[in-house]
Amino acid sequence: MKIVVDTNVILDVLCSRPEFADTSSRVWKYCETERVEGYISALSAANIVYILRKELTPQKTEQMIRQLTMIFNVVDLRSSDLIVAAGMFASDYEDALQMCQANRIGADYIVTRNIRDFKDSKVPALMPAQFLEKV
Repeated sequence: MKIVVDTNVILDVLCSRPEFADTSSRVWKYCETERVEGYISALSAANIVYILRKELTPQKTEQMIRQLTMIFNVVDLRSSDLIVAAGMFASDYEDALQMCQANRIGADYIVTRNIRDFKDSKVPALMPAQFLEKV
């Protein structure tokens, strides 16, 4: 099974968000142990660094990126993704990009806490708990 993990699920774990960290870390564990093929968008990695920039030193940034790339495969961002996502007229361009990337790599699911933002996705979106019930 191949999944694209949304930025919010990654941040749940990195920020230890009490209400979400448990289920999101279990999703990570499935990817880490290679029970599923976990992917993140290259854009997600950049966004995570930007969001956490006040808390990260350059050394911590390097360590975090190394950890993420050990656990998750990174989906490259292609110019065709940019064009297709723009043509979707979605309210959240980042989500539209992830929908395009998930479709391009043949992902089975997008794991996110914002499933309504992915309602027009060709790849079904699941909350972390829903995904855990499927595996």
